[in-house]
Amino acid sequence: MTTLSTSTRSDSLLRLSMRADAVLSGLCGITLLAAAGPLSGFTGLSKGVEYGIGAAFVVYATVVFLAAGLERVRPAGIATAIANLLFTVAAVAVVLARPVDVTTAGVVALLGSGVYTLVFADLQYLGVRRIKG
Repeated sequence: MTTLSTSTRSDSLLRLSMRADAVLSGLCGITLLAAAGPLSGFTGLSKGVEYGIGAAFVVYATVVFLAAGLERVRPAGIATAIANLLFTVAAVAVVLARPVDVTTAGVVALLGSGVYTLVFADLQYLGVRRIKG
């Protein structure tokens, strides 16, 4: 016979936010890999850059999903939140510095991805703070 526990683990928010981040990042990475050609014309980024970002997203997603299952998830959560913050800063820096000629749609995509990573960094930070000990 199994019993249901009414208490929640203090690391549940962190694990959930890491897994959700991993799944969504993986889906975005697969989409970028599959549609790099058409997306490059839409965003103004080269196909090589689109492929590189897609591959990086898939690797990131795999690492974060596996890290969310670690017994001691707090250090991985801190690293994931920092990675998301760095991506947010990088996305805004690319928009402001314009090292490549991105289209308006590319600017929107970059800023949208920056907002996405900032939201997940916040959720992961809150999850880290909720862990007891």
